[in-house]
Amino acid sequence: MSSLHNLTPAEGSVKKDKRIARGEGSGHGGTATRGHKGAKSRSGYSRKVGFEGGQMPLQRRVPKFGFTNINRKEYQGINLEKLQALVDSGKITDTVNQDILVALGLVSKNDLVKILGTGELKAKLTITVHKFTATAKAAIEAAGGQAVTL
Repeated sequence: MSSLHNLTPAEGSVKKDKRIARGEGSGHGGTATRGHKGAKSRSGYSRKVGFEGGQMPLQRRVPKFGFTNINRKEYQGINLEKLQALVDSGKITDTVNQDILVALGLVSKNDLVKILGTGELKAKLTITVHKFTATAKAAIEAAGGQAVTL
């Protein structure tokens, strides 16, 4: 039975904070628990990301190499076996284009699409995308379809 004299807050709900920089009488006045001198004792201090106490930081120790071409075009690849699986499941019938691929969730509307030659294609499809590999184009035409480049 709880009465006013034996009420206590729930476990972990009350946290005794040390009130820093509230005068010498608090026990945390003066330097306000920051120690003496140095950058960390001063107001406005913020350490750089990756700072290692003056040691040469990792991002400067690791050598840089290679070249990144800013004009590179990234293509979203789709294999012939994936197209055949979609034909088998009845999701595509005779034509494949960017809109259909976006609707099926295979690519986003701004992606450049490239058909890759992995797998076997038995269905006769008219495929209109940005690029084809040589093996994919040969396989599509061998199955009686058309490979149309945008």
